[in-house]
Amino acid sequence: MTSFQRARSEEQRAVRREAILETAAAMLAEMPVAELSLNELSRRVGLAKSNVLNYFESREAVLLELLDTQMRDWTRQLEDALAVPAAGDSVAGESIDERVDRLAGTVVATLASRPMFCALVSAQASVLEHNISTDVALRFKRAAVADFRDLVRVLLGTLPELGEAGAERFIAAASMLTGAIWTHANPAPAILAVYDQDPELAALRMEFAADLQEVLEIHLRGLLAGRA
Repeated sequence: MTSFQRARSEEQRAVRREAILETAAAMLAEMPVAELSLNELSRRVGLAKSNVLNYFESREAVLLELLDTQMRDWTRQLEDALAVPAAGDSVAGESIDERVDRLAGTVVATLASRPMFCALVSAQASVLEHNISTDVALRFKRAAVADFRDLVRVLLGTLPELGEAGAERFIAAASMLTGAIWTHANPAPAILAVYDQDPELAALRMEFAADLQEVLEIHLRGLLAGRA
């Protein structure tokens, strides 16, 4: 636990905010979103709960900012992973089918490497966007629009045939599918025990990477067929 003196400058306040976000991220490596409490976050960061609320108005506001940070980090990771090391145009040497497979596979692989991000995405609409003020919601949504435009650019760099509207539709679907499949692929301990005890019921369990890649490839091909 870190002990802080009162922040007296904007720079000090920024340090406090970053410490709160880093502590929340560390907690999410240990526990699901639902179990992260403001009391425990305050204890770990070394501030009274009332002091944490001077920087973020609620637990959900902390997690929304963390989600935005994770989204930007993931977009940069995705862009780097999609880059083709060979010289020349990144799409010229591949067929559309090859690029569909590569795009879907890279999206899934980079998402799977970020379990905290996936957990936050799965909780966004049902948890994170509650218990916040209009001002916090407005800042988050404006940041999300900027993140969205950057992600459209990244996708079109690999699959320009989608067009801007197609890329936007893919992102919207991929976001919903990521959240839904992540939740079902990471069930509660009681459900996991049931799957272990009854092989027939285990067929109901979803595998995050395999199931997400399958549906994303199908969706991409459907969007491309619609533009043909």
